[in-house]
Amino acid sequence: MRIAVVTDIHGNLPALQAVVQDLQCRGVDAVINLGDSVSGPMLPLQTARYLMASGWLHLAGNHERQVLTQRPSQWSAADAHAHAELGADELAWMATLQPNLAWRDDIHLCHASPRSDLEYLLDTVEPGGVRLASAGEVHERLAGVTAALVLCGHTHHPRIVRTAAGQLIVNPGSVGLPAYDDEHPHWHVIENGAPDARYAIVELVHGAWQASLLAVPYDHESMARLAEQRGLPDWAHALRTGYMPRPG
Repeated sequence: MRIAVVTDIHGNLPALQAVVQDLQCRGVDAVINLGDSVSGPMLPLQTARYLMASGWLHLAGNHERQVLTQRPSQWSAADAHAHAELGADELAWMATLQPNLAWRDDIHLCHASPRSDLEYLLDTVEPGGVRLASAGEVHERLAGVTAALVLCGHTHHPRIVRTAAGQLIVNPGSVGLPAYDDEHPHWHVIENGAPDARYAIVELVHGAWQASLLAVPYDHESMARLAEQRGLPDWAHALRTGYMPRPG
């Protein structure tokens, strides 16, 4: 069985289309989308409609929850733009999605971690920056999930970890946004250093799961210009470079 895993598209339809073109050449049996699909200053409505017609398995991310449940005063600019663009059908579709799902006995899906749509599973944020989570931290955040394959997103940081128990945990990285900063629980930056769209393929080989992380080029400049036009220059810089802008 071979599965393509996408996440954190953030309304970047050209990046998603480039990933789809690539994965169609790889003979996958299924595609799973782990959420944060539409929130962003690019093409939320078109991306939602594309995903609704895809036939894939979809999860909700924290941004789906925020768009649906937070007050407008709590929205980020990305969430506000998504809500303004989406119609009743798209919002209703988003409301059907879950952030956490035991898909099969051996595969567990979560947007972030099994216990929260905001918790980093494979990374730990400290006052000095972001580091790879320790084995003990990962074990705690799994919250009793023992599936052989755990698929997560949220951090936009491509990672593959195999636990001492033999579980394979895969974060494919972000399809649509290669860098961002956040102030929770401490201010930090995630940067992948390239504008490429990221995704993963996981495959069951001789009874064991293995994974590949993939980076696909696309016309990122068009999306960077769109982010600029919509008043988010930090997004534009991230889309162009894979880095966040530096002061000065």
